Amino acid sequence: MSHKRIPKRKAAIAAGSVVALGAAAILLPNAMASQDNSSTDAAPRTMKATDASDLAAQLQGQLGQAFAGSYYDSASRQLVVNLISGDNNVVAQAKKAGAKVREVNNSLAALKAGAQTLKAKATIPGTAWAVDPKTNKLAVTADSTVTGANWDRLTSTVKSLGDGMATVKKSSGTFKTLISGGDAIFAQADGGTVRCSLGFNVKASDGSPAFLTAGHCGVAAKQWSDSQTGQPIATVDQATFPGNGDFSLVKYDDPNTQAASEVNTGEGQAVQITQAADATVGEQVFRMGSTTGLHDGTVTGLDATVNFQSETDPNGVDTVTGLIQTDVCAEAGDSGGSLFTQDGAAVGMTSGGSGDCTSGGETFFQPVTAALQATGATLGDPGAGAGDQGGAADPSASAGDQAGGGDAVGGGDASATADPSATASDGSGDQSGAGAGDQSGAGAGDQSGNGAGDGSSSLTETH
Repeated sequence: MSHKRIPKRKAAIAAGSVVALGAAAILLPNAMASQDNSSTDAAPRTMKATDASDLAAQLQGQLGQAFAGSYYDSASRQLVVNLISGDNNVVAQAKKAGAKVREVNNSLAALKAGAQTLKAKATIPGTAWAVDPKTNKLAVTADSTVTGANWDRLTSTVKSLGDGMATVKKSSGTFKTLISGGDAIFAQADGGTVRCSLGFNVKASDGSPAFLTAGHCGVAAKQWSDSQTGQPIATVDQATFPGNGDFSLVKYDDPNTQAASEVNTGEGQAVQITQAADATVGEQVFRMGSTTGLHDGTVTGLDATVNFQSETDPNGVDTVTGLIQTDVCAEAGDSGGSLFTQDGAAVGMTSGGSGDCTSGGETFFQPVTAALQATGATLGDPGAGAGDQGGAADPSASAGDQAGGGDAVGGGDASATADPSATASDGSGDQSGAGAGDQSGAGAGDQSGNGAGDGSSSLTETH
């Protein structure tokens, strides 16, 4: 039987549409305010975050070792580029390209060397670190389990890096993986029912329909269903976790599956996904998960390393590298879920974090671009089911009233347009897919029966 993903009535947003996705988001046009200036004008250009990401990548290649990171200033809508002091020609080149220049002391090479020292001497469960271009330092985080000798070991390692190289902060929660995503997906494992979230529908390298989700979900179970008691509809083709990433490629068992390239944001709304994009520090992003629904926040770090407590070895560490760090909240069951931008760009899939959607916390995401490159997949046809669309996407509907993505596997059952400018962080009280009963055994045994409440106390994988 063909497992269709085309809704009866859908609405999607086109790339570049002016919509508001977040609780307090004021969406600005995509046009560059200074694009009519001459190419020699040194005034910083205004641009959207995805354009800033492209410009940052271009400048990194052109400026070489003088380039020391960059971030997006969402208030001014400008790209800020860090440069090592001393070369006026490099500064002029960056300004001519449209960036705002800031001269700093720490090079990217020095920051990466510091991260390697942390990896060698302070790989402790419950710790994480990432380059923070806003402070030009390594931002080191320790969760509530890092105490005593481990805390002393971490802080002494940070001190050994030298003054001005790193900052350390404590998180009140615990780092953990959060199995779940945009739409709920389920599997049976030794510990019971595992619940994750679908990230993005894609096409596998052989052209077959598939989707991306978290790697720790793909490691936990091989076959996945779109309902808790339903028959499997998809099988894991590739899974990476731990190590250099946290992603899975899961192929639909029926090759005729029509998997729409969109994120179901609840209440019959969907956001059409038209491209994959690299994250930029400072940009606003939106996360959809089957437990907590739609929430927004900001990218705070790139190339993050997270040391999760191993789920299979009480004395072990599951270290994952290359992640995106954000201040977006997430809870158990949100693993694998979609991280995207206001203009329909796929950015990441939920890996894990600490805290919850009441007290906040840190959440880490697998970059979509890296997962696509590793698996050979491409984003699904954005026009799938487009003929049935009944309007434009409006993600501004209050996320608190959304159904948490429901149980529709690709967001394909969404019947109206999504507007993420809705109060994305207004709570998940009315979400129908987030019941704690659905998470029995989720998290490969760490979250059985505890539901989303477990997300408030540990650095975890988002099972």
